[in-house]
Amino acid sequence: MTSQRRGIHLDQSELLCKKGCGFYGNTGWQSLCSKCWREENQREKQKQIQEDWALAERLQKEEEEAYASRHQKAQSQPTITPFSKFEERKTKEKSSKVNTVTKFFTPSTKTPSKKDAFEAQSSPSPSSSTSRHSSVDSDHATREFIDFLKPLKSGREIFKQCRAFTESMVYKRDMAADELSECVQDFYQNLSDRLHTQFKGSTEHVESVMDQVEKYMMTRLYKEVFCPETTDDEKKDLAIQKRIRALHWVTIEMLCVPVDEEIAEVSDRVVKAITDVIEMDSKCVPKEKLACITLCSKHIFNAIKITKKEAASADDFLPTLIYIVLKANPPRLQSNIQYITRFSNPSRLMTGEDGYYFTNLCCAVAFIEKLDGQSLNLSAEEFELYMSGQASPQRPQSTGASSCSPGSAALGQVHERLDLLAGLGERQEQVMEKARQLESDLIDWSDDVEQKVQSVLESFPPETQNPTATTASGTTPAASSAIDSDNVENEHLPPPLQPQVFAG
Repeated sequence: MTSQRRGIHLDQSELLCKKGCGFYGNTGWQSLCSKCWREENQREKQKQIQEDWALAERLQKEEEEAYASRHQKAQSQPTITPFSKFEERKTKEKSSKVNTVTKFFTPSTKTPSKKDAFEAQSSPSPSSSTSRHSSVDSDHATREFIDFLKPLKSGREIFKQCRAFTESMVYKRDMAADELSECVQDFYQNLSDRLHTQFKGSTEHVESVMDQVEKYMMTRLYKEVFCPETTDDEKKDLAIQKRIRALHWVTIEMLCVPVDEEIAEVSDRVVKAITDVIEMDSKCVPKEKLACITLCSKHIFNAIKITKKEAASADDFLPTLIYIVLKANPPRLQSNIQYITRFSNPSRLMTGEDGYYFTNLCCAVAFIEKLDGQSLNLSAEEFELYMSGQASPQRPQSTGASSCSPGSAALGQVHERLDLLAGLGERQEQVMEKARQLESDLIDWSDDVEQKVQSVLESFPPETQNPTATTASGTTPAASSAIDSDNVENEHLPPPLQPQVFAG
């Protein structure tokens, strides 16, 4: 049966924001970029607020009508209606939220008493910060951030704002993850706007400062915002890990991956790619996690290039990335993706190679979650048998025409030898089993023979012969003198020779 192999194809337009803004989308944001997602989110919140106000006004009107009918005589007496209280509370909440965000960007009216007051801010207060940020990574990130900001004219104020915001976020750990993300993204946006004004549009300088801001803040907030208890990230981690483990039987040929692992250099690139995507979980900063994904992707492109002896295409990259993820089964994969989505600098996910590779990783994970027999050119029955472990896929033969990668011929020979070794192993096991059975039969036979001999001996005990008494003349009877007296054949023997004395 010859079937045309169908590789995994993803149109590059599917990686972009569905709003058509040209930036990379994200599955966690309903295929929107961070900018469009924030706008959509704000629009939904504004719509919800308007609906709440409309409901409140309707309830207020009904309450006023009921109140007027019951208390017509007391209309002249001023009262505080429930809607007035509701309006007052909403006004306070709104002003409080605005003040919370804007206060970090308001220059302080206090002037430091000493010139080195900026350095003094880096030492944690013994009452609170020491207990919350005593880790070595946090202290090291703080020192690096201070050293980076020292040459900047507004470095002291930036540090104060970042430190104040970070400490305020520690007390918001019970908030929903989306709300935490919104707070951080609002801070990024406001600070970025101020820096663009200060540096007069120098994008590289602004991005450099924002990278350090992200590193400082996320190192300190990592334990509070990574896989928070208010989310189901941990449940998703276990689900994707179990899913990948169940797909251990998927071969490189099924995914049509153009990589020949028989080539030593290609095999080395594959191992490095697996190592990089696993190492992503050990990083605390979103940028560093993205760097691991980028390194993994570059190793994949190099492996494809070495195998095909030409530049890799996007259609080659995605199935190979899926294969690497299946081989690696990275720890806390969904938590890391969500962490990057929520707390990374949004501009980094919208453009550039980091955003491209991260979007492809999200697509690879989504593909693995929805993987079925049709995706692997298998029937539904075969797919279910392989998933349940009741059967294993047959290794493809090296026919050349039906292979997907240039190294399939060599791989086919390897699979043939592996199958041969597996057959020899089965035959050896059968021989050993028969040898063990033969040994058991010999032992049983020996025991049976011994029992039969013992039974015969017990049935026919040996006759006991008493020594015969001597005659009066001192001679033994003739019967006792004949050694072979019991032998019946003695009758046919000649008489014994008698000694004769010859006279000389």
